[in-house]
Order: sequence, then C-alpha cells, then structure tokens
Amino acid sequence: MDWYLMVWKKYAEFDGRARRTEYWMFTLFNSLAILALCAVGGVGIAMSQDNGWVLFIPVGIYGLASVLPSLAVATRRFHDIGKSGWILLLLIVLGVIPVVGFITAIVQLVFLCTDGEPGPNQYGPNPKFPEQAAGVIAGYPGMPPMGFPPPPPPQPLVGQPGYGLCRSCGAMLEGGSAFCTKCGAHI
Repeated sequence: MDWYLMVWKKYAEFDGRARRTEYWMFTLFNSLAILALCAVGGVGIAMSQDNGWVLFIPVGIYGLASVLPSLAVATRRFHDIGKSGWILLLLIVLGVIPVVGFITAIVQLVFLCTDGEPGPNQYGPNPKFPEQAAGVIAGYPGMPPMGFPPPPPPQPLVGQPGYGLCRSCGAMLEGGSAFCTKCGAHI
C-alpha cells in the first residue's frame, strides 16, 4: 500500500526513476480500486434501473484523477531502464493503430518488466540503493559522480613490512618486522 501512496504523493513528477515494485504495486492497487468502484456501480444499477448509473460517477472521477500519476510512474519506470519518457508517449500513440497497438503493448510490457540500470544514469541515482543516492548527491569520497563508473577498489599492501598480510599464511603483519610472526616467512 505504501508504494501506491508514494505514487500519489509524486502526482505529476515525471523526473527521476521508479523501481519495478513501485510501478507494479501502483498498477495492482489502481486496478483493484477501479474494480471495487465498478462493483459499487453495478450494485447501483441492480438496485435501481433508473438512477443506478449515478454510482458509476466515482469510477469516472477516479479514472480521470489517476491518469496523470499513471503516466508519471510509467515515465519514471522508463527512466529506470535508461529510456526516455518520450518513448512511452510514442508507444501510447502508436497503440491506437489496431495491429501495431498489439505489438507496441508487448514492447511496452517488456520495457516495464525489465530490471533497471544498476548504477546512476542520466535520470538520477538507482532507487534500489538509497544509500548510494545519498552518497552521490552529498559528494562523499568513494561515491562515483553520476554518469561515471566507480573507481577500482584499493589494493591491499601485501608483503610490505608493517602493512598488509603475509604472502604465505595470510596473517596480519606486525609493524616493522621483516618476518611473519605466525609462520616465520621472510617478507
């Protein structure tokens, strides 16, 4: 339910990235809400043939209200896989054409199910790793700037007196000693 509410809090926010979980949980709860409202409308029609249609008005209001957040979360989902939101718009427009619409629906479904890019991309940090995003934004050492690969990890100082590990047994070396205290190997 938190994922559903998070999308409503970001009502018309088209920038940034959205995880698969955020998109699909919103889609699930959105579908359940529409289904529940349609059931209420169906009960209204069954109870009163003349004025039962009035209970379908909430479905229309909810449907109109949820169009913008649905487009926003789908755009952020496309950003997560490194695609522009304009591609989503193109797929939606092409979806109106009968045969092409079926193909674009499959392409859109594949894009929405694809895992996001592992690191930061041009649309922002990876939403799966918020600690990485905080480090990139704050500029902490060791965090790569957005758009650049991470630096290689530092190499341990092996075999130097006073630093690192023994080449023979892997024990921590004592400071200033030319021999390993565990196995007696010469450093």
